[in-house]
Amino acid sequence: MTETEDFRAETRAWLAGNCPEGARGPGQIAWGSSKIELETDTRLWLERMAERGWTVPTWPREYGGAELSREQYTVLINELKRINARTPLTGRGVNYIGPTLLELGSDDQKARWLPGIARGEGGWAMGYSEPGAGSDLASLATRAVLDGDHYVLNGRKTWTSDAMDCDYIFVLVRTSPEKPKHEGISLMLVDMNQPGVQIHPIRLISGASPFNETVFEDATAPADDVIGGVDNGWAVGKRLLQFERSTHAGINISGSQGGRTEESHMPERVQRYCAIENGRISDPTLRERLIRYQQNGHAQRLTQRRAIEELHTRAPGFTSSAVKLTGALHTMEGDELLLSAMGSQGIGWEGEGFERSETDATRTWLRQKSLTIAGGTKEVQLNIIAKRVLGLPD
Repeated sequence: MTETEDFRAETRAWLAGNCPEGARGPGQIAWGSSKIELETDTRLWLERMAERGWTVPTWPREYGGAELSREQYTVLINELKRINARTPLTGRGVNYIGPTLLELGSDDQKARWLPGIARGEGGWAMGYSEPGAGSDLASLATRAVLDGDHYVLNGRKTWTSDAMDCDYIFVLVRTSPEKPKHEGISLMLVDMNQPGVQIHPIRLISGASPFNETVFEDATAPADDVIGGVDNGWAVGKRLLQFERSTHAGINISGSQGGRTEESHMPERVQRYCAIENGRISDPTLRERLIRYQQNGHAQRLTQRRAIEELHTRAPGFTSSAVKLTGALHTMEGDELLLSAMGSQGIGWEGEGFERSETDATRTWLRQKSLTIAGGTKEVQLNIIAKRVLGLPD
């Protein structure tokens, strides 16, 4: 047997004996929050995988990983999918700030933060956008003033996903207002469990409220938790965004999610609401849309696989913008396709005339309108592709 085959056999045997039944199939996935109680099997699965280093398989062992190669990582993901096991740990800790610390953090910062992130100890929020600084992020106004061995923060961030359940936040702040706007920014880590951090939920049209406004009023952060150096936050923040986009794209192998995109179940879902003639959907327009959707989904998965295989670092560069955007558009097309097939059953909100799966589909359709905004707008991604991938002039 080859080394890869040996690893596959060992992995398969270990998973068979250690993955709880309650961690297989749809269900709860840990993302680090201390404010969310984990189900017994979810916690057991997290603890076992963390002990083996498989919550962050490609990270160095000294920081909680297993130092798997790309080939071994692919084997692990395929074996997890084979038994329908959920990822043991997700979130902005293992997928965004953790990889950024690995690449740009100091040795002290890595030693203090990464092992806990790998064990799922603390949920992370992302403090970038502000009421006056969205796509023009460099116009951010949240201030951080050095006071001895810590910074004092004042300002507000908006669209901070899951902030009400988070323990920490990585935040872009202005540390040198006298400098040009791109040069006076720093990225620092802030403990959210302090009086100076206030969370205000923002309701969405889907009825849910994952987004929040986060207000800093004399909040504090240790001076040694500035990542990548003072006033170097623009470069650090952009690199973190590549990890974010590659996570949305399904190609970030820094955590344990890259390459986990599942096969589509859209044909079965659509056919439930359609007239069938001679074994196929009778509506030719809907049938053509479904065929095109399935073709595009297969192409998307092949592109993800190729991007992962071609990685020379733990996160891609500008490739992430292209794969993230095509993935978002494909997902939204699936939502539109399903609701078209459902007809009046796809516009229900509540009541006895609708199944839970139908009202969930309606809410999902509304919620996922944000996919071309979250993680960088469609327009931002197109600009990046035009300039950095295609080399077009400004």
